Amino acid sequence: MSSKAQFSTKIGLIAATVGSAVGLGSVWRFPSEVQANGGAAFLLIYIACVFLLGIPVMLAEFSIGRGGGSDAVGSFRNLAPGKKWWFAGALAILTSYLILCYYMVVAGWTFEYMWESITGHLYQPIENVDGYSSQFSVRMQEYISDDINPLIHTFVVIGINLGILLFGVQKGIERISNILMPMLFVLLLAFCFVSLSLPKADEGLKFFLNPDFSAITPSVVIRALGQAFFSLSLGMGVLITYASYFPKDTRLIKTSFTVSSSVIFVAFMMGVIIFPAVTSFGLQDATLKGPTLVFATLPEVFAQLPYSQVWSALFFLFLTVAAITSTISIAEVSIAFMQDRCKMSRKAACLTMLLPLFVLSTACSLAQGSWSDIKLFGMNIFDLLDYLTANIMLPIGSILLCLYVGWFAPKKFLNNELTNYGAITARTFQIVVFIIRFIAPVLIASILISSFLND
Repeated sequence: MSSKAQFSTKIGLIAATVGSAVGLGSVWRFPSEVQANGGAAFLLIYIACVFLLGIPVMLAEFSIGRGGGSDAVGSFRNLAPGKKWWFAGALAILTSYLILCYYMVVAGWTFEYMWESITGHLYQPIENVDGYSSQFSVRMQEYISDDINPLIHTFVVIGINLGILLFGVQKGIERISNILMPMLFVLLLAFCFVSLSLPKADEGLKFFLNPDFSAITPSVVIRALGQAFFSLSLGMGVLITYASYFPKDTRLIKTSFTVSSSVIFVAFMMGVIIFPAVTSFGLQDATLKGPTLVFATLPEVFAQLPYSQVWSALFFLFLTVAAITSTISIAEVSIAFMQDRCKMSRKAACLTMLLPLFVLSTACSLAQGSWSDIKLFGMNIFDLLDYLTANIMLPIGSILLCLYVGWFAPKKFLNNELTNYGAITARTFQIVVFIIRFIAPVLIASILISSFLND
């Protein structure tokens, strides 16, 4: 274990871990979930889910990673030798890799839109299309259904990930996180000021911040719980892998609160950016959800502001930064596995896990274009992987994690990790144990059951 890579500074540790959680889940997915599930009511339940359930499960992952001192499979093997709990780690690695296949495509979209904003092509009128709304919706559909351009930008993003990850934990992940995370927060705050200065900002804030408690339904609660787990990167093996790089004196409880608070802050700020803009320019159409909110709605907003290209380029730079911090952390899960289990060099592990993405992500990209008619279980490849990972594999992996830490881990394991073997006091220990044992598995199972019932 002495040669195990570690984050070199506390700031770098926090930046990298926050970057692993603050990604496309908080920036791209969160606003559409809020819009579709009751606005402020969803926001309140989401925040509650992050603090009451997300943090305990995060602490369970941190404990396994730092206590096991290896990749997601190796950590379980070290903590439970001769037993089958390593399967939970293997499931997390498989889940993260499948997510990576289509996340690279979405990250490519962000890169393309940043480039289209810089060149001004995004704002060139489309022949026989009237109005901003139709123009940007058509442009988005034309872009993602094209076979060539999305593929080129997906390959660019894979190349960027490979370049960062080849440098390792300290010189690659930690260094780039120290640069990108402050940039992300600065851009986020700048866009909040712009959005709040719009003419009908108060109406958007009312939807986002004034809860209608009658909108709370069991479905909304389950969606908020699912968003909390997705945005915190729980069940993907990311936090186990990153925690294996934590120094032994890292305060896990403090780190979990810092990461969770940062995730909520970014998600909250995205709501402050999106919804005042939507109401100010009359874009409250119920069809504006999912990727449309970012790739069609916001360009329409920027088109009506001075210096449209500048604001648009900065926003999609921000989105690209969020995408890169997501993809490098997800990719690191399988790279760490190849290094620790297969004894590969860093270079060999990176190439082994990232080169196949040039083929696998191609399939996900083409699923939006010429392969869109190829269906498995009624879904194209992109949508199938999204559904399978978010609705089935992540919940199952999180349940297994809670069962192990709550019931089967070595005696006093969790207490020792949370207190750094008695060096600090963990007053919330009993609450964390209760949630991991009894509350989290039941509620996570509700996500799984709901996904089947909704089919």
